[in-house]
Amino acid sequence: MLKLIILFIVWFIAPDVFAQTGLPAITVENTADGGQEYSLSLQVLALMTAITVLPGLLLTMTSFTRIIIVLAILRQALGTAQTPSNQILLGLALFITFFVMTPVLTEVYDNSVQPYIAEDIDAPVAINNAVGPIKQFMIAQTRETDIALFADLSGTEVIEKPEDVSMTILLPAFITSELKTAFQIGFILFIPFLIIDLVVASVLMSMGMMMLSPLIISLPFKLMLFVLVDGWSLVLGMLASSFYIS
Repeated sequence: MLKLIILFIVWFIAPDVFAQTGLPAITVENTADGGQEYSLSLQVLALMTAITVLPGLLLTMTSFTRIIIVLAILRQALGTAQTPSNQILLGLALFITFFVMTPVLTEVYDNSVQPYIAEDIDAPVAINNAVGPIKQFMIAQTRETDIALFADLSGTEVIEKPEDVSMTILLPAFITSELKTAFQIGFILFIPFLIIDLVVASVLMSMGMMMLSPLIISLPFKLMLFVLVDGWSLVLGMLASSFYIS
């Protein structure tokens, strides 16, 4: 059935669609024995390759890394095991990432995607216009010490301006800096819940109730504290605003 669907698309749908758009995605060649061969063009191959690396770009070039790590540490500090679930945390981190990256994505669309669709610029210029805003965002969130570290490891000479940093140096430096920032925020979030655990454990031990797990008693108090201070709004607002603080 899958082969029949693919053949139907190749024979009937794909040639008409790509003929209208002017993109020769599938080339049909007649063989010596009277048959036909189908081959994908390099443009479609490059497009499919770019789609496969989109998850990696999302993890390494946006605010997603910091957000998901902080949310995971927050869940660990609350002691709620798998609540919220991994799917909820990933979805929440994804939408907060879109919220944070909206100015950057808007600039990329206005300066790169829209002019390329209108055929005002060619592909190399569109790629350079798209890389510029993303690079500025990454540089603004990356520590100079991390950039200097990977610049020394790569043997790069002295970097005079932030714009001169290559993406091969900026990418690992940005990830390292995001991990450091995420763990710093997670440490601050962990402190109040750790204090509650210590107080509950001390009270239970003084009462001789050593067989009772302190986590069972401290969990309601941590949840009550988190709800009373409107914890989700504070945490998510702090994460979003942390990317705009210079």
